[in-house]
Amino acid sequence: MKKATLFIILFTLTLTTYSLCIESYELKSPDEKISVNFWLTPTGSAVYSVSYSGATVLKQSKLGIVRSDEDFSSGLTLDSISNVNAVSENYTLLHGKRLNCSYSSNKQVFYLKNANSKMMEIIFQVSDDGVAFRYYFPEKTDTALTIYKELTSYHFDLSTKAFLQPCDDARVGWCFASPSYENYYSKDIAVGTISPNQAGWVMPALFHSGKYWIAITETAVDTNYCGSRLSQFSPDGEYSIHFPEPQESRDGGPFLPESVLPWLTPWRVITISDNLGGLVESTLETDLANPAKYDVSSWLKPGVASWSWVILKDDSTIYDVQHRYIDFASSMNWRYCLIDALWDTQIGYEKIKLLADYAKTKNVKILLWYNSAGDWNTTPQTPRNKILTEKSRQTEFQKLKDMGIGGVKVDFFGGDGQSMMKYYVAILKDAAKYNLAVNFHGCTFPRSWYRTYPNLVSMEAIRGEEYVTFGQYFADNQPSHCAMLPFTRNLFDPMDFTPVNFSGIPNIKRRTTGGFEIALSVLFTSGIQHIAETPTGMAAQKDFVKEYMSSLPETWDDVKFIDGYPGKYVVLARRKGNQWYIAGINGENASRKITLNVSFVSKSSKGFIITDSDNVRSFVKKDIDFSNPIIITMQPYGGFVIKTF
Repeated sequence: MKKATLFIILFTLTLTTYSLCIESYELKSPDEKISVNFWLTPTGSAVYSVSYSGATVLKQSKLGIVRSDEDFSSGLTLDSISNVNAVSENYTLLHGKRLNCSYSSNKQVFYLKNANSKMMEIIFQVSDDGVAFRYYFPEKTDTALTIYKELTSYHFDLSTKAFLQPCDDARVGWCFASPSYENYYSKDIAVGTISPNQAGWVMPALFHSGKYWIAITETAVDTNYCGSRLSQFSPDGEYSIHFPEPQESRDGGPFLPESVLPWLTPWRVITISDNLGGLVESTLETDLANPAKYDVSSWLKPGVASWSWVILKDDSTIYDVQHRYIDFASSMNWRYCLIDALWDTQIGYEKIKLLADYAKTKNVKILLWYNSAGDWNTTPQTPRNKILTEKSRQTEFQKLKDMGIGGVKVDFFGGDGQSMMKYYVAILKDAAKYNLAVNFHGCTFPRSWYRTYPNLVSMEAIRGEEYVTFGQYFADNQPSHCAMLPFTRNLFDPMDFTPVNFSGIPNIKRRTTGGFEIALSVLFTSGIQHIAETPTGMAAQKDFVKEYMSSLPETWDDVKFIDGYPGKYVVLARRKGNQWYIAGINGENASRKITLNVSFVSKSSKGFIITDSDNVRSFVKKDIDFSNPIIITMQPYGGFVIKTF
């Protein structure tokens, strides 16, 4: 017994002495609330942890890369460390949650060598709203290397709750067109919950740990990397970076990351706040995105669009209907009209040119739909393959420019492999040469590409309004789903949800009220916001509703989070010039009473509220006095919008 006790004491002392020899390096945010600690384990593996105001947010989490020629997962030694340097930047976006953005952080670089003395740098930047890091390989090669695995992980305490969207496995579903980021979110689930699909969980991923909210995403993904997800399995609450499946490539191109050296990987972004407002108001993903590669401001303006297909489907893609939708856009002071699939066969190029000419007389620009598909799915909609190669794409884009077309909607992509990332970027670059805006559908999520390639006005990557037209199940889930999106998919990036339907959907019992629907015009952001209402449906609305919808801001200058909880309800304020728009929705089937904290609005300001009347299919408009507390009761699945003046 005495020998056993002595052994335990000596073993404990040895471990304690050894652990004291492990040196940890701390990097803090400018306000010193957020800290990241970096160190090497006894086996030479790089790890990190993150804390907020001294409380652990991420436990010991992994870092490292396994490359086709070298292993940077263990056996690492620390060669040197840079000084802590301040990083700051001011930049302007064409659209987003705010146009003028600023970023400040502290930066430190850790220079590592593997067992073969090959170099890898890990670059950390810590700002007041989160932590970001990326890998850099500074040596030079003439041949491309492959990253087989990225060990990056995010290790949460098991008490943490998660809000996650399962990623569909590749080449399943309708016409083998997945993945397209169009599932519902699993809400308030325990970390460690296994994803139903091998493809794992999509980003942005939202977590709630104690009083802290954390969003994990990536940015600065370009042609030298694939898109990433979080792993299907997360034992002990530890999520790892997961690469695409082999099928998610284009024409046999790479699905894993390939590049010559030097090689800079995307940013891994961890946004952290002790309140939801800190997340919703953050621009961290955009702050770290690559700067704009070209200027489109002379020919591209954000705006609102009419769109027939969402309610009327394929039969509406005919000349007469699209003529009416151009008139609809013009009557509502909207800048665009989208003509969807089958326009090439049901209207034809010659009559599209007539529509474009007519639209010009109405101060409206036409957008045209295209099928991206090559060999990765079997979707039949046309025009198909017109933009598949650089030569055919530029020929087609020149036709569109000559006809005065404003942009393209490109649909049915095939996943997140590196070759598919290259295809997205090639379309964006070529479209910019021909003064065309781009909206991707059936696609990955944007990863702040709209900063780097500013002619990207929106991307779908969401179970949007069209799903409500597909069946009652989707309509039943719509309220809670919408209440998730400002905290997840639409947190940083534009989202083409195609919101706002007042008059109803054929053969569907809509669960959301009119007040809920009108609020989405403010809650959801997109460079071009496609409205799901029809001309006849809009004409049937009260004059104050039509007036409001015809004066929607095309961009926003700022955002304020007021109240909410993911999947239950949300209230946000957005500013345009001197006017504030405050919108809220109730994602639950019970009324909710809230008191609005709108201290950012002058007490002398005046405004009005549009919300649900006792008959939830109708509206009421009332004046608002900001000198007194504003108390609102949202009806079940209801909502409201307030506008100052």
